[in-house]
Amino acid sequence: MKKLSVLNLKGEKVSDITLKEEVFGITPNDAVLYDAITLARNSMRQGTHDTKTRSEVSGGGRKPWRQKGTGRARQGSTRAPHWTGGGVVFGPHPRSYDKKQNRKERRLALRSALSYKVIEDAMIVVENFNLESEKTKDAVEILNNIKAEKKIMIVVDELNENTVLATRNLNNVILLTADEINVYDIINANNMVITTAAIKKIEEVLV
Repeated sequence: MKKLSVLNLKGEKVSDITLKEEVFGITPNDAVLYDAITLARNSMRQGTHDTKTRSEVSGGGRKPWRQKGTGRARQGSTRAPHWTGGGVVFGPHPRSYDKKQNRKERRLALRSALSYKVIEDAMIVVENFNLESEKTKDAVEILNNIKAEKKIMIVVDELNENTVLATRNLNNVILLTADEINVYDIINANNMVITTAAIKKIEEVLV
């Protein structure tokens, strides 16, 4: 069982927490993790890209010159791909990038991502993240106290209005509740700041 220190908002250790090995201590499955990240990135794509084929571009209704006798190569249309303004060959067309992953794999990917954060010492446990004011500078001060740097993911059991207001202007911070966490955001963050209550909620679902 993995033990982590629990910090208060001043960065001082107040206790220890024992993490459940089935959630935070497994051997990460890289293949399933890769599929989950690919699924998440694909879901961000609209798939509305489109190019026009020679049948869709305007013009080219008549043969530009007669078949024989001109000394030039035979041409049937000015909208052929090799003409300026012609259609595009093998260009992209609207499509769906949806990828499927079953429930068992999704849960395994989430446990793998959480385990990686523990392995990399990138998980910071705090007793709570309830700010007394909505000032952004207070949120920055707390993150500095607990030594959270670069891309930061904050996971709480429930949203606090002051916390939402204080962190929303920080480009490097993402604030989520325990039931909103996902593989892509976990892997994308350099540090994961999580409350003890959020850990309990996650363990209840993933064990």
